[in-house]
Amino acid sequence: MDESAADLSWETLDTEIDYRCPGFDVRRDEVRFPDGETDGFHYVDEPPAVVVLPFTPDGDVVVIDEWRQAVGRVNRGLPAGTVEPEDDGDPGDSTDLERAAARELAEETGYEAAAFERLTTVEPTNGMANAVHHHFLATGCEPTADRDLDHNESIAVETVPYDDLLEAVVDDGLRDGRAVTAVLWYELLRR
Repeated sequence: MDESAADLSWETLDTEIDYRCPGFDVRRDEVRFPDGETDGFHYVDEPPAVVVLPFTPDGDVVVIDEWRQAVGRVNRGLPAGTVEPEDDGDPGDSTDLERAAARELAEETGYEAAAFERLTTVEPTNGMANAVHHHFLATGCEPTADRDLDHNESIAVETVPYDDLLEAVVDDGLRDGRAVTAVLWYELLRR
């Protein structure tokens, strides 16, 4: 860490979980700021996740439409989910993350991919959560797996032309931040 970053660092004095629920916890850290003052800082504490941009052999994208209670509507997105303990020998190991991506793709869509390629890793809301999302491109996706939705997932699966999905990013039709990130990274890498 360079000197200027060290000057900005907070010191964590204590940490505890204030609230647990399926999928994430709310954590409170007691911190000391660079000026010596102390205070509590709450944030969402959640395990790493994978996001999959899945292409069929014909170049269409497998998308999901899913009810999102927090925004009160059906939201178009991409298969995504938590890296499970059995996937996660090492949180940064690409083989374990690819295994998680393959599992989420199959569970949510019933598709399996011929190959996976890492797109990027982002911290989408690092001001209020410690979430880390690992984005993958999946190619050669065929409907060969059985879906296995969680009890709280209401998901419909569809394939759409990639250009239509990209247009939805531009015209605000695609609002899921994980899906937008995956499409934009794919656009940057294919140039």
